[in-house]
Amino acid sequence: MKKLLLLGLVSLNLVYAQDSVEFKYAPTDTQRQHPTSQDYILSYNNILENVRTSVVNISTKRTLNNMQAESNPFMNDPYFREFFKNQRQIPQERVQSALGSGVIISKDGYIITNNHVVDGSDIIKVSIAGDKKEYEAQLIGKDEKSDLAIIKIEAKDLNAVTFYNSDKVKVGDIVFALGNPFGVGETITQGIVSATGRSGVGIVEYEDFIQTDASINPGNSGGALINSAGHLIGINSAIISKSGGTLA
Repeated sequence: MKKLLLLGLVSLNLVYAQDSVEFKYAPTDTQRQHPTSQDYILSYNNILENVRTSVVNISTKRTLNNMQAESNPFMNDPYFREFFKNQRQIPQERVQSALGSGVIISKDGYIITNNHVVDGSDIIKVSIAGDKKEYEAQLIGKDEKSDLAIIKIEAKDLNAVTFYNSDKVKVGDIVFALGNPFGVGETITQGIVSATGRSGVGIVEYEDFIQTDASINPGNSGGALINSAGHLIGINSAIISKSGGTLA
């Protein structure tokens, strides 16, 4: 018992050493399971290949009018405004472009994405991996409080994602974050679920996020967070730390 008590004092900083103190030890014969060998490669390729065409690229265009253009902080200076007014160089309109991702949720073209990807857009275009056609999308509905939106394209027999009950997601589950931003191409990153039911982040009004350490690349907002079975458990929404912690 003396060895046990000494170990307790050193490792757990116990103040009182009593014979009744007991510690729980791992079995000394615990075996290691090696998932890989030279004979085969551990891979999720079949899962990811099945879902990659469910994740789309979304590009948007928004026309800013003269009032929006004048929201530039330099326009607060009356001399600056007068100069451009006299030179007639204040633009009447300009087009703002943005990129994001989305997830096909039905065979007939319904797609879910983040509201901030499509909010205020005049034109929404969708591109699907392996399909040379670019589709024009219609905004069906949006919810700013949860930062989600539904758009639709005219297409048939699309590869719709399979939903998983996110209430059953567990900390430690292996997950993949998929996106399809132009300029980068399809991206897939792997991680684990770091936390569930995350709230109080201050991003949106309704917060019940899944936190993961899978990296979210620029343009991946609105993309899919899937489990190791290829099922959708969340929509990639935000990066919350410099270390790469993300929310879905």
